[in-house]
Amino acid sequence: MTVRGQLIRFALVGVVNTGTYYGCYLVLLTWLPYVAAHVAAFVLSMIGSFFLNSYFTYRTRPTWRKFLLFPLTNAANFTITTCGVYLLVDVLGFSRTYAPLIAAAAAIPITFVVSRTIMLRPDPAAYASEPPVAAPLPSRAARIDR
Repeated sequence: MTVRGQLIRFALVGVVNTGTYYGCYLVLLTWLPYVAAHVAAFVLSMIGSFFLNSYFTYRTRPTWRKFLLFPLTNAANFTITTCGVYLLVDVLGFSRTYAPLIAAAAAIPITFVVSRTIMLRPDPAAYASEPPVAAPLPSRAARIDR
């Protein structure tokens, strides 16, 4: 799959993730205080996002290592959007109503790069359990030319 295809799938997962977060938040809000509902919904949607990105976006096997590193994508997104909102509102004079949407859109490519790096990085534990692969033998024609 091309990087462009992965980016489109990543954005689609982001839309699903946002809807999942908001739906969970509204349901949990009936039983929990809003901060607890926010945190729980955030964690649940991040877990769902990890598996959607593993299987749908990058078509890779989820591992514990990737799962534990995946929150870095959310940290990157949070940092970029927070700085973006400040820059757009306080420095450039944008409306505080629309600034978060613009900042979120600007964060997609950077968050994608962080996510792609985590999800497609080879898992060193997988290599530790596999026997070493021998180099292929040269072809018969290459052996004759020597």
